[in-house]
Order: sequence, then C-alpha cells, then structure tokens
Amino acid sequence: MRLALETIRSHRVDWDGLETKALHSPVKAQEAYNHWSATYDRDRNLTRDLDQTITRNILANLRCKSVLEIGCGTGKNTALLAEIGEYVYAFDFSEAMIEKARQKLRAGNVSFVVADLTQRWPCKERAVDLIACNLVLEHVRDLSFIFAEADRVLGRGGRFFISELHPFRQYQGTKANFQRQQQTTEIEAFVHHLSDFTGAAVRGGFSLTSMNEWWHEEDHNKPPRLVSFMFEKQG
Repeated sequence: MRLALETIRSHRVDWDGLETKALHSPVKAQEAYNHWSATYDRDRNLTRDLDQTITRNILANLRCKSVLEIGCGTGKNTALLAEIGEYVYAFDFSEAMIEKARQKLRAGNVSFVVADLTQRWPCKERAVDLIACNLVLEHVRDLSFIFAEADRVLGRGGRFFISELHPFRQYQGTKANFQRQQQTTEIEAFVHHLSDFTGAAVRGGFSLTSMNEWWHEEDHNKPPRLVSFMFEKQG
C-alpha cells in the first residue's frame, strides 16, 4: 500500500547538557537541524541512543503494510521501520538531515520526503498502519493538530507510537542542543506535560494502550529521560 505524497515537518534532538563557554538563545528548529546534521550521528547523545534502543524493543515484533515516520532525522530508526513495514514513508523538514538518511539507508521500500509536520500531512486518509514519531514533538507547539492528522491517515486499529523527552527533564530546563567550537546552540522547544499527550490523544480519537518511562544506564538518581506512548485509533 503506497501513500500519496505532497510535503511535512519534524526533526531530531539531543538532550545531554554540555559544559560550554556560552549558551546561545534558542534557534528555530529547521535552521538548527540543518546545521547539526553534519555531526548529529557522531555527537555523544544518550537520549538519541536510548530512543533507538527502546524503539527497537517496542516495535521490532510488529508487521505492517504501510509505516509513516514523522521526523526521521538522519534515519536512526528508519532501518528498523523498513524491517517491520512493507513500505515506509520517512518525513523530515530538514533537507540536510534527510540527505544523511538517504546516504545511510538505500532500502527499496523506503521513500524519504522533505516536508512539514505542522501542515496537512501528505497522506491519503486511512492509508497507514503505523505512525512512528521519535524525539520530535518537543519542537511542535500544537499537539492537537498532530493527533488530528494521525487520526486522519491511520486506518481503523492503526497504531501511533511516540517517544519523547520526558517533561520532567523539560521542567529542569533541558532542551535539544548541540555544540560547535565550545559554544552550545539550543533549539526552540515547547513543554508538553504527560496529560497534554493523553488529552490530545483522547480528543483525536485514540486510546492509550501503553505508556512507559525510560532511563539511560548513566541516569543515576535522575528523573526519567524519555517517555513512550502507544496509542490505538478507535474509529
């Protein structure tokens, strides 16, 4: 089953606080990720690594006809989605990140598309079995739009998997950031409480089938690093 393409928005992130000489004001996400793409895969990033591990643990046993990845970044989870899905559409609003993903993964069942998640998604209605959204929604102000679009493109019983920076970390001021020449660039972000996710899901026609909090092995006596949700479409 293939999707109709148009154009989305999304991205990727790092949340390991780095000691630097100066902290820049938050930068718009698209600009920041275009700059970060050159070193994103090489930078030390416990959040990125933990996200990849838990995504494989949760999704590896699924089998889907059509998968939509919103915010594929450099493709760290796309390879897994290509294993479990007959066809995968991977979207990101950063052309530079998408290019890195294309270079890494040349699977015949994956299409990479530069697109904007905050606009109408380039998918037909009820065309998708699974949506995967990893380390993206911190940079999206309006969760209700995301869930409304997910409801539109998912078929009945379709799943919506989300893995995000835990709001407890956000409360402490943690934001996606990367380092260049001993200076840190912070990426514009919005705080979403756990109830924001579940509330938007219910309003969007979803039920919550699982929610888990996750720590990296180096997170001793710290709040959870990530939270994951699996929602199921009801209508």
